[in-house]
Amino acid sequence: MKKVAVITGGRTGIGRATIERFQGQGFQVINLSRKPAGIDGCTSLIADFSHPDWLSAVEKPLKEQLKGCEQLAIVHNAGVHVNDHVLEIEPEEMRRSLEVNVVAPAILNRFLAPYLVPGSAIVYIGSTLSEKAVFGCTSYVTAKHAVVGMMRSTCQDLAGRQVHTACVCPGFTDTDMLREHVGGSAEVLKDIASVCTYNRLIEPAEIADTIYFCATNPVINGAVLHANLGQVEH
Repeated sequence: MKKVAVITGGRTGIGRATIERFQGQGFQVINLSRKPAGIDGCTSLIADFSHPDWLSAVEKPLKEQLKGCEQLAIVHNAGVHVNDHVLEIEPEEMRRSLEVNVVAPAILNRFLAPYLVPGSAIVYIGSTLSEKAVFGCTSYVTAKHAVVGMMRSTCQDLAGRQVHTACVCPGFTDTDMLREHVGGSAEVLKDIASVCTYNRLIEPAEIADTIYFCATNPVINGAVLHANLGQVEH
């Protein structure tokens, strides 16, 4: 059986760990990201989701790689974190956030629709901020809330096709994105880790395991899963 996983944003962090997880289970993996993943056996196609015409550059090689696909897993992992205040939003930055986090997954779903045979799955990657908000992240919060809405719509619109979906919402995961967000401060990372009941950051491989579980278990359909080690409430 030819099993294919199309994973976006697989160069680092959760995306990279997810590629390795699916490869370990016999999936042929196609990565869509701005730079190659650099993983043996993984086909990397260059796509910048902030540009509306990104699909034109990868359409032909994607079709070639998907020939004979008997089971497809789509993992919408690519994302962009925009920090802004609701009264000071830069329209172009909000558009960029929505293009990458929301519009690109919709475009990819439409393109891959013919390959979504029974047993396939679409897994969206949300965030702790998919169902709440914090100060200074309006565009990101808005986009990640929209991701949950798209996942729930996916569940309803694909009813009867035996294609399931879920949204995995990682907590504080030790990724390049998080480290860049805090300016590489070890002290801030330590403070962030203390918010988790386990007093540590999540490893990307732990989120990859959760994503794989969702992609291969159809009983998980229309569900939002918060993978965050438990967060201490104040």
